[in-house]
Amino acid sequence: MKWILRLIGLVVVLVLVAVVSVFFLPADRIGALAADQIRKATGRDVSISGVSMTLWPVLGVSADGLEVGNADWSDQGPMLTAENAAIGVDAMALLSGEIRITNIAATRPTIRLESRADGRASWVFTDASGAAQIETEVAPDRTPQAVSIETLRVTDATLIYDAEGADLVSYSGVDLALDWPERLGPADIRATLRPAGSAVEVEARIDQFAGFIAGQVQPVDATIRAGGGRLNLAGRASTAGDVAGLLTLDIPQTDAFMAALGLPAPGLPPRLGQSVDMRTELTLTADRRLSLRDLRADLDGNVISGAADIGLNGTPQVNAQLNAGALDLRSATGGGSEASAGSAAPAGSGWPTDRIDASGLSAFDGEIALTASSIDLGQFKLGQTRTLLRNERSRMVFELREIAAYGGTVTGQFVLNNRSGLSVGGKMNLAAIDMQAVLTDAAGIDRLTGRADGAMSFLGVGQSVDAIMKSLSGDGSILFGQGTILGFDLDRLMRSGQVGGGTTVFDSLGANWAIADGVLRNEDLLLKLKNYEARGAGQVGLGLQTIDYTFTPVALRANEGTGLAIPVRVVGPWASPRIRPDLEAAIDLNLDKKIEAEKARVEAKAKEALRSKVADELGVADTGQDLEDAAKQKLEDKVKKGLRSLFD
Repeated sequence: MKWILRLIGLVVVLVLVAVVSVFFLPADRIGALAADQIRKATGRDVSISGVSMTLWPVLGVSADGLEVGNADWSDQGPMLTAENAAIGVDAMALLSGEIRITNIAATRPTIRLESRADGRASWVFTDASGAAQIETEVAPDRTPQAVSIETLRVTDATLIYDAEGADLVSYSGVDLALDWPERLGPADIRATLRPAGSAVEVEARIDQFAGFIAGQVQPVDATIRAGGGRLNLAGRASTAGDVAGLLTLDIPQTDAFMAALGLPAPGLPPRLGQSVDMRTELTLTADRRLSLRDLRADLDGNVISGAADIGLNGTPQVNAQLNAGALDLRSATGGGSEASAGSAAPAGSGWPTDRIDASGLSAFDGEIALTASSIDLGQFKLGQTRTLLRNERSRMVFELREIAAYGGTVTGQFVLNNRSGLSVGGKMNLAAIDMQAVLTDAAGIDRLTGRADGAMSFLGVGQSVDAIMKSLSGDGSILFGQGTILGFDLDRLMRSGQVGGGTTVFDSLGANWAIADGVLRNEDLLLKLKNYEARGAGQVGLGLQTIDYTFTPVALRANEGTGLAIPVRVVGPWASPRIRPDLEAAIDLNLDKKIEAEKARVEAKAKEALRSKVADELGVADTGQDLEDAAKQKLEDKVKKGLRSLFD
């Protein structure tokens, strides 16, 4: 028992000596020891100046200056500089051989984080153990001692993030708090950033934080709140940039959210991202490849689902398969708000002159396949749609693989090109389209009904709808089956000359046209009815929304079968065109027909008289035999008779 008591006493004495020796070290020596331990833990150069200390129960060291060096491959200066830095160490834990940092505080530090495309990151330290451990100076051959940080407080920091291939990110006025009570347990992180004045709150819980800071993948639950919006990630992540988990966004105002982050407000149109409610399974790799699966995004009423793969090095490279229900794109095409749905500009009011901002065409390159149950483009309404969008250097091509529209189908392609000014073009084929509905949406013209097949190509240049429509060029053709023309009765017009109201029913209608400088010209329109036909020629001002066109109906059975023509001229603005018979042209046209008919009658009579006279001269009967043949026959008979007389 005595020996046991003596042994216990000896241990107590040794502990007291060790503690007293540490407490009475000079402050500068404590600073040097702390710097050396941080250096061993991080593999970085460390300097501490202006050191002071406290003793019990917390061994505390404060410094007027702290600097931690950067990775050896960086040339951007220290990773951390701070003034008025303070570190507290649990003295009792230190006596038991564990280094437990109770608190770290720093005022106005500058923290510079860097990453490179090859995966190197300045915050991944090069300690040999890979577990953020440090060694004691007095016994280097001992098992490394674990280090933990219970609390970390950073006030008014400047945070700089420099990722190779991306713009430099710099935030000032950052507050940061870390609570890590158990070394092998989770850590709670809270940060407040003010990149644009208003606060951006960041909260995160990281399980097994010791492994996380050593580069291991660990469970993470992180939330960002800014501008009234919220972003949350629940999954796994590492300091190398690997992230996977469920990402949710609840952003009532996208512009406010982005502005709070210090980023340009995108100014997205309504129903295309002014607000966002989204969830997706996200995977981000260290080489900046982003994968989105089970994506569902409600963009202020437009709901889109699907999957996407995005490369984030330089201009985003997108490959996506998206599905939508009823898609409303009126705001993107200049179709106006819901209050003005149906037409971008009523007929007669002119086309919109607002400048079209097509800068978004440079936001990404790649392909997006889209399927929608319907699409509202403002002026035009589409049904079931299957299209492929290709974008390359601000030139976007919509490949129209299958579009149900106006009771028929549309195929072809539509092109938006903003490489050197905005241009719009395309080639389309139409099958069984309800032309009354199309013309009503396109130009407010509802007088023509019927289904048609057609083909067209077009190109327009300009920064507004008005400029594009006034510059249009192209060509096309169309062929109707049965249909009607509302507003006048051709049969009544031909019988009585009354214009009035009514309806003209036709059997077929076809035309070809060419477009130049926003003016459509046609010379070969042919309209066929049971007892009539009509031809048309003239022009339609697509840019100015005007028409000057002449129909020439012909009553095929009138006027003793020669036909009776009464041209009808349609002239004026689309909103209120004037329809009236062109009487002068009618008189001239029908007089010409009369003259031609009389000329033909006189010519026939003269030919008959001449024939009779020649027959008399030849002495042959006018039996309808060709007179030339009759003359030849008579001459032959006379020759034969003369020859016979020579031998008689």
